[in-house]
Amino acid sequence: MRKAFCFAIAVSLFSLSAFASSYVLSAPKWGKQQNDAVANAGGTVQFSHAASGLAVATSDDPGFLVRVLASSAITSGDEDVVMQWQAPLKTVDISEASVNPSNDIFYPLQWSLQAVEAPGAWAAGYTGAGVRVAVVDGGLYANHADLAGNVDVAHSASFVPGFAFNQDVGTFWHATHVAGIIAARDNSTGVVGIAPGATIIGVKVLHNGGGSFGAVIRGIVCSSDSIADGGAGADIINMSLGAVFPKSMGNGPLVGALGKAVAYAGSKGVLVVSAAGNNGLDLGQSGNLISVPADSSNGLAISATGPVAWAYGATNLRRIASYTNYGEGTISLAAPGGDFVYPGNENCAVPVTPTAFVVAPCWVFDMVLSTSRGTSAAGSYSWAAGTSMASPAAAAVAALIKQKYPNISLGALKNRLANSADDEGPNGHDQFYGRGFVNARRAVTQ
Repeated sequence: MRKAFCFAIAVSLFSLSAFASSYVLSAPKWGKQQNDAVANAGGTVQFSHAASGLAVATSDDPGFLVRVLASSAITSGDEDVVMQWQAPLKTVDISEASVNPSNDIFYPLQWSLQAVEAPGAWAAGYTGAGVRVAVVDGGLYANHADLAGNVDVAHSASFVPGFAFNQDVGTFWHATHVAGIIAARDNSTGVVGIAPGATIIGVKVLHNGGGSFGAVIRGIVCSSDSIADGGAGADIINMSLGAVFPKSMGNGPLVGALGKAVAYAGSKGVLVVSAAGNNGLDLGQSGNLISVPADSSNGLAISATGPVAWAYGATNLRRIASYTNYGEGTISLAAPGGDFVYPGNENCAVPVTPTAFVVAPCWVFDMVLSTSRGTSAAGSYSWAAGTSMASPAAAAVAALIKQKYPNISLGALKNRLANSADDEGPNGHDQFYGRGFVNARRAVTQ
């Protein structure tokens, strides 16, 4: 089965010579003709995906790429690039000593749930149950008290050599935070996700924030294939990762291959939701700059909003965040990503029960609270801000729609997500909100 093959490839890559280079290659389809072309050019196929025509090959011969591209079997390719993909701009941990495992004590701090009107969707009976969301990201801590049971461990995978899907470094673990925004369980513990009944698939393509184009591409196509075909069987893919670089860098084949992977997901009816990026750029007028995967094929790019002084009662939850990328032709929708521009540094004490308070600098409460790795077996919780937090909020709303309409087409899913969004900012489609700010309640009730 292809899934077992994907795992075997991750192990074999770890044993490669330090002098071998990795290449991302593309063809209309991938089969014997392409395998022979790689072998004849002096390379070894490490991963191939027949339906998408995408593959990763290695070679220690500096002339490999020229020779393989001279073959009529291979239409494009380039040497793979390992990049440091964009992380949240700010993260702040909650002291683990303050974590009370006996109830959803942090729910009152989750302003993002109110921003998208998630309780209205829950009241209508929709939690994302039965919907599968792949978190194509870093390591995901599946044993977190708020995630355990909602992660399909059997179909989770790693495409980073030498690491399992549930391994990473530090105490934050980006994918764990993203997963909690989508589907932290309504289990009387910690926080609640927007789609607390959805199933998460952990797909590790980054380690400590870094990873290759090839790993991201493999994560997308393997997530998109059905379980029967050896894939992960995702309905929705969330990619809270991104990179902005000049088109003149010559990475066109890699960008094209990433776009082809996203298009393949679309051909399988899988919705790909991506973070727009945190550079404050107008991507509609960026000229030589490109942002991926925000600009990749038929996926959705999500911009971020966040309040200023929420701890003092501010209600501007849909205010465009200070850092978010924007731009006509790129932004599809907006969702809560948090912010950190409140000018003071004094502490605020925000009640979470009639007798308990969380004390932190007031600006911290303007960020998005979710699950994180921490140091304990049960995991912990952290605030973070970035379009990395906005993308999973939109993906979670899509999961609610998918639960209500299990057989909905990809086009109809996108339209319902957009048509149920609230038209913030200038009337109609605009460069900051795209087609609007996602609304969970309206998505399943209108």
